[in-house]
Amino acid sequence: MSTAKAVRAAIRKLPRGKPFTGARFLKHGARSAVDRALSRLAADGEIRRLAHGVFVRPRTSRFVGTVMPDIHEVVETIARRNGETIQIHGAEAARRFGLTTQVPIAPVFHTSASSRTIRIGAIAVRMVHTSNRRRLQFAGEPTGVALSALWYLGKSNVTPQAIATIKAALRPAEFEKLRSADIPAWMQKAFAGAAGETILG
Repeated sequence: MSTAKAVRAAIRKLPRGKPFTGARFLKHGARSAVDRALSRLAADGEIRRLAHGVFVRPRTSRFVGTVMPDIHEVVETIARRNGETIQIHGAEAARRFGLTTQVPIAPVFHTSASSRTIRIGAIAVRMVHTSNRRRLQFAGEPTGVALSALWYLGKSNVTPQAIATIKAALRPAEFEKLRSADIPAWMQKAFAGAAGETILG
């Protein structure tokens, strides 16, 4: 079977609406042949290019037409391909927990890789490098989102009420994981204060 036919057959087995990269098809042929096959399928409308090297089998709805994958899902696909760790930006994390009403103008993610802007369709996504590995703990998990929100709020705004709001939104095991994370002293004191505990020193 030719590379083009093998790639086409493999793609038709993929779920619609889930982003993927060309790397998963390299077992079917050389990268150049795989890239050509993907370009041909995109031109034929069988797949849609979301970003450089990232595609999706279009999913359609009779109400809204083509349904695009969530930006976060596309960025996670790119991160896995590149071997980088990403974390949702604190501003968006805080908004998700209802700790702020501010809506980021454009999607922003913390990354272990270099800072850059990637385009996903017509949307420009900012990837901001962070050398502080503690900010990337539990990436992709609710605990990681909560941690990112706390870093964003900062020492002066992490109140007992903010801790209570996050606790209510997480499962007990997720909240305990958050408390046991590698966090700075001011964050530890905030947790202790919210629980009525006292930390000496």
